[in-house]
Amino acid sequence: MSSSDFREANVEGVPGAAGGGHFAGLPHGSHVSADPILDLAEFQLLEDQLDNPRIARDFARDFVRLWEARHQTLRTAVEHGDVPAALDAILSLRTSSAMVGGVRLAGLAGQMEEHINNGDLGQARPLLHELAECGESTIQELKESYVLKNSTPEPDPTG
Repeated sequence: MSSSDFREANVEGVPGAAGGGHFAGLPHGSHVSADPILDLAEFQLLEDQLDNPRIARDFARDFVRLWEARHQTLRTAVEHGDVPAALDAILSLRTSSAMVGGVRLAGLAGQMEEHINNGDLGQARPLLHELAECGESTIQELKESYVLKNSTPEPDPTG
């Protein structure tokens, strides 16, 4: 299965997710903080669509492994005023968050995406801290849920 297959997963109904709603006109913090950190029903959709829970769990494990790099890429792009790089980073973060069931993180990413699309990185910058905290909470809940709790990590090829 190619990585593009993951992008085709249905994320309808996840605020700000690909194919879902959008954030036009919503003020910062609007309804996103009411969303759960993790919605396992969304993750179960991914499992169903891939017809293989192991592949979905591998995707979630990769999400956790790549979190720091994704967030740092976004932070660097925003701080350097690089709108195309910031947009690329936030789209990746929003979509992957929605796919693992991280609805609050996907919602925050949707808000940030709106600011980036408007070329207003000054409005996006304050969301970086909130996004970081929510990302860490999402990772923690993934690790505590059935998604990754009993998951065997991939062996480290470096030793």
